[in-house]
Amino acid sequence: MASARGEGVRPVIGLTTYLQQAQTSVWDVRASFLPAIYFEGVGLAGGISVLLPPQPVDDDIAERVLDGLDGLIITGGRDVGPASYGQDRHPATDEPVEDNRMRDAFEFALVRGAIRRGMPVLGICRGAQVLNVALGGTLHQHLPDVIGHTHHQQGNAVFSTSSVRTVPGTRLASIIGESSDAQCYHHQAIDRLGQGLIVSAQDGDGVIEAVEIPGDNFVLAVQWHPEERLDDLRLFAAAVQAAATYANERVSA
Repeated sequence: MASARGEGVRPVIGLTTYLQQAQTSVWDVRASFLPAIYFEGVGLAGGISVLLPPQPVDDDIAERVLDGLDGLIITGGRDVGPASYGQDRHPATDEPVEDNRMRDAFEFALVRGAIRRGMPVLGICRGAQVLNVALGGTLHQHLPDVIGHTHHQQGNAVFSTSSVRTVPGTRLASIIGESSDAQCYHHQAIDRLGQGLIVSAQDGDGVIEAVEIPGDNFVLAVQWHPEERLDDLRLFAAAVQAAATYANERVSA
């Protein structure tokens, strides 16, 4: 499969999906799905999207999934189960239902496997938290307890805009510059950093809004939703370009 990916070939990007009850037409069923705006962003940036439904996983299964990809995007969704980072559930944290526990385990395995092989990884919202927890970090389970307001998640599916400032010298700063307006919808955030991660952006409240692993490999996660601003494809374009480079290096190896 890798031999078909040469110069000018669009890279294949795996995007993780939700697993929950959903209604479509006359059906009300347990389903795997993802808002189309995610893979529209990948397509506009030049990539090919493959959707990855949560499923029982071990390291071997994760490696086989990753063998078919050039890059990985961990998408938004429900709260990461707090048992994954050694905490009891806060009353405001989503109930750790079995489908979400399976999604957590699936995404942890994919993230760790992708990092081991040097595959580009982009985390979005929950994806930033998954990356952090997968590498041994912890989360603030309810930001209003920490910063005293609910600006980051006002409810009713309305995104709030936060100004984030990047850390000079980081990969994120090279992509979006010194600052950016971010579309936010999160009541949790990164607390203690996972192994190897550095902060690459914060907002005015000091909330960690982006993290990355420094070095040549593309591992970057933002707490906001870049897919909500498809007029600004810089993050998607950077991830797709990193995946294209990774694909070409695999062909040449």
